[in-house]
Amino acid sequence: MAAVDSFQFLYREIARSCSFYFETLALVGALYTASKAVILLRDCCTLVRVHFLPRMIPSRRLTHRFGDWAVIYGKDDTHLRAKAYAEELARQGVSLIFVTQDHTAVRDSASSLSQTYGVEAVVVLADFCLDQSASKPIKDAMRGKDVGFLVNCLDQALASPRSLTDMPEQALMDLLNKNVAVATLMARLVLPGMVERRRGAVINISSGACSRPLPGRVTLTASTGYLDHFSRALHLEYSRSGIFVQSLIPFQVRNQTTTLKSWFVPKPEVYARHAISTLGVSNRTTGYWPHTLQVSKKKQKKIILESKLSLVSSRKNGYLQ
Repeated sequence: MAAVDSFQFLYREIARSCSFYFETLALVGALYTASKAVILLRDCCTLVRVHFLPRMIPSRRLTHRFGDWAVIYGKDDTHLRAKAYAEELARQGVSLIFVTQDHTAVRDSASSLSQTYGVEAVVVLADFCLDQSASKPIKDAMRGKDVGFLVNCLDQALASPRSLTDMPEQALMDLLNKNVAVATLMARLVLPGMVERRRGAVINISSGACSRPLPGRVTLTASTGYLDHFSRALHLEYSRSGIFVQSLIPFQVRNQTTTLKSWFVPKPEVYARHAISTLGVSNRTTGYWPHTLQVSKKKQKKIILESKLSLVSSRKNGYLQ
């Protein structure tokens, strides 16, 4: 009995001396849980505000908010997101100017959109290897038109896994020229008219790859990262002039080879319909709410992965024993 009494006495003394630490830990845990709840509530509110409210609450027509014409660069029959985005603009009464280096790649699509939706569709052939002379036909096509949209689309060739050292130098220069230099030049050509009219929208469609580097896709990650930061910088600079600049960073969209049917892999027309509804609402978005959920999951995994890599690196360098 003496041993039992001694143990109970010792336990009470230890519990009494540690009660302060228990209360402190409980307070820290409560604060951590509350902060996570606030973050979750904030993310849910943002999700509803960006992806659901614009589709539920009627708004003015796109032509009244931004303009009657859209300039689209980078669209071809293999770029399903850009093709669907152009069709959705046409469905809402926006006339189209396609800027391309291959006239045959978009001629049939332009004619089909014009006949189906009753809008004008113009195809401009521009060879951007010819210095500044390539911009002249674009300026001529835009002259006298209320251009309210610029849509830059990332080249689909970047999505194919390929090591940087395996790429021919000329092919690498061409890809960077098309996806970085020309996208910047297109904004330079369209923005003066938008600033003068004090309205317009610039949409840069890249890829969710900008949120995390991927092995075998160095040029894709770099190009999407450039377009994403370029869009955000433009928005900061020109939003005061009434111009809305949006960075669209979608994930996988269904194509002819996709066998997976899921909410996370939408049809191109479904994605385009959701993405256009976010115009004027969010300047940086995936454009599709299940993709936004994927971004949240990837952020959590990225934090965990970076923590592990930092720990391993510290141990290798002798900072941690």
